[in-house]
Amino acid sequence: MQEGQRYCRKCLLREMDEAEYFKNMYDYIARLPHEDKVSDEEYERRLSICKGCDYLLQGMCRLCGCYVEMRAVMKVRGCPDIPDRWKA
Repeated sequence: MQEGQRYCRKCLLREMDEAEYFKNMYDYIARLPHEDKVSDEEYERRLSICKGCDYLLQGMCRLCGCYVEMRAVMKVRGCPDIPDRWKA
C-alpha cells in the first residue's frame, strides 16, 4: 500500500493485491503487544511443526482456516488438531 492510500476493510481476498495483503498481515503481527506474543523461539518451533503437518496448505491451516503464522504467534492460540501439536 502506498503512503496515504487507504486500506479497504470490506474487500475480499480476491480483490486485494496478494503481496500487499501479506505485508499487512506481517505488519499486524509486528504490532501485536509483546505480552500477547510467544517468544521468537516458540514461534519458530510452532511454525516448524506446522510445516510438517499435512493440514498446511499455502500458509493456511485446513483445520481452522487460520494463517498459521498469525495463529502461531499468539500465546492464546493452540494447534487445532486433536491431539494438538502445540499448546496455547
